[in-house]
Amino acid sequence: MNTRKTLVAASLMSLAFASSLTLAQDLDKTSFNYVGSWSSLSLYQNFERPFWEKHLPEASDGKISTKVTTFDQMGLGGGEVFRLMDRNVIEVTSTVADYAVEDAPELEALDMPMIAPDVETARKVAEAYRPVLADAFEQRYDGAQLLAVVPYPSQMVFCNADIEGLSDLKGMKVRASGRTTAEFLQALGAEGITLNFSEVPGALQRGVIDCAVTGSLSGYSSGWHEVSTHLYPLPVGGWDHVVTAMNGKKWNSLSEETQEWLAAEIKENYEDPVWNSAVEETKEGIACLTGNGDCSRGDAGDMVLVEATDSDFTEASRHLEETLLPNWAQRVDQEWVDRWNETVGEVTGLNASK
Repeated sequence: MNTRKTLVAASLMSLAFASSLTLAQDLDKTSFNYVGSWSSLSLYQNFERPFWEKHLPEASDGKISTKVTTFDQMGLGGGEVFRLMDRNVIEVTSTVADYAVEDAPELEALDMPMIAPDVETARKVAEAYRPVLADAFEQRYDGAQLLAVVPYPSQMVFCNADIEGLSDLKGMKVRASGRTTAEFLQALGAEGITLNFSEVPGALQRGVIDCAVTGSLSGYSSGWHEVSTHLYPLPVGGWDHVVTAMNGKKWNSLSEETQEWLAAEIKENYEDPVWNSAVEETKEGIACLTGNGDCSRGDAGDMVLVEATDSDFTEASRHLEETLLPNWAQRVDQEWVDRWNETVGEVTGLNASK
């Protein structure tokens, strides 16, 4: 492992609480080309775009300029952006961690079904695993610098079929939000289907799939409530973390002062606000989907909210320990398994082994 890289990442995180120490006149005059996540969703519209397009230029007194777009606006699916970053085609980019696991299976261990049943645990897991992720990005993507890890709202199950609980997914075709979610669904007896996010509403409407997993507010923003009848709120897909990174060439071109300032700005004005909003966005998403509660984002749907039972939690946790963690451990070197146990394992009380 690159110990120096880990120490640098930890140092930058500690400096994130002291952004005022670096003044705008100390910053490099530079520009960032940023490629963000799904353009239609709240994360990009309310957090990514305002931060990269408006906040950074203003906070730097014009020293930093930006050009901002999203991978879907570029005609991409999201899984390619870190590879393009690795080739210096993209300078800074964000995508769902699950989209990149074929290239970097270490990312899978950040977020698995039921590893973090609430946002507080999800953040503890993300913070514990962050130095490991930083090393993975440095090794997998030619010196890339990890900048941020944020969640979407809790990843729930939308079904265009009657369900009363987790066991009713058996035999159904369910669009998974990632590889470990697909493995979880298969352990339940469902068929995990890989499908691009934008293709899901049509597939639900035509009966190509019975159900699909995404965040509550993401599903509402994309109209899934119009083609689904039942909502199951257990975080079957975890929190679908979105990871931001900068290519190594761009990062190394920045002065130490600019690196520290950028890390501080990202934490205080992007990461913290997104994490703080995760609970409320999850709740409002459910309200907007079901009509149970206040919905400030438009007309509420009338989906049936299915109650998760204690036996559902027990069954989901069993599959995490017996299937998902062992499967992941087989896909990575023992070194990564050990580091997961030393970080996430300490937070959750879980243990991964080959």
